Amino acid sequence: MDLATLIGLLVAWALIIATIALGSGALVFINAPSLMIVFGGTIAVVMMRFNLGQFLGAFKTAGKAFMHKSETTEELIASVIELATVARKEGLLALEGREINNPVLQAGITMLVDGHEPGVVRSSLTTEMNETVARHSIGQAIFKAMGDAGPAMGMIGTLVGLVQMLSNMSDPKSIGPAMAVALLTTLYGAMLANMFALPISDKLALRSTEEQMNKNIIIMSVLGIQEGQNPKVLEELLKNYLPASRRDADLEEAGEPAAE
Repeated sequence: MDLATLIGLLVAWALIIATIALGSGALVFINAPSLMIVFGGTIAVVMMRFNLGQFLGAFKTAGKAFMHKSETTEELIASVIELATVARKEGLLALEGREINNPVLQAGITMLVDGHEPGVVRSSLTTEMNETVARHSIGQAIFKAMGDAGPAMGMIGTLVGLVQMLSNMSDPKSIGPAMAVALLTTLYGAMLANMFALPISDKLALRSTEEQMNKNIIIMSVLGIQEGQNPKVLEELLKNYLPASRRDADLEEAGEPAAE
């Protein structure tokens, strides 16, 4: 589980709820028509931009922001170098049946053992990477669209409330409460966008970047193993994917997951 996402979400909402509770009371911040305009309107507008399957699939993709923990680059490189060493000493068939946690790397090694040509291996792994990136980009776009639509629907709700208020100015005592209700839609829209949709979109973009880099490492590694490349040379090439400050670290220590 990604603690950064979970802690950030909980703390942000807890601060808002605590501030409301310490003020004039929570009930004044609850208004059903405003909720319908902002949340219902945002969902409807976003669904207009995408098909139903893409929209529903985005919420499954969003689970990656909370639950998915990518294999660190160091862990992946260490696994690859171990496989390359075995293949160099004992041949590609020695990798058959070997347990590999990364499913993409497993698929690549299986193709090597089955004797596929380098072009076929590269094409298959590259296609898999591109399809994964495309799926993730749709999820990011949907939550980005929610972040854009939420404040807009909030403003629409505020304008509707103001029109209703200004059309009934005969009772001065009702103006204040009516204005408060009108402003609630703006609040709901801002909270939906900045405390949920946009952070999820950004985190999905980060996850996609991590996965794309790892899959590029896998493609380079699998092809290097197939060519019989020296594990030490392959390791030095793969270290280029690491920040300069981490390139001298002992990759054998990568068995410990890095804290997020």
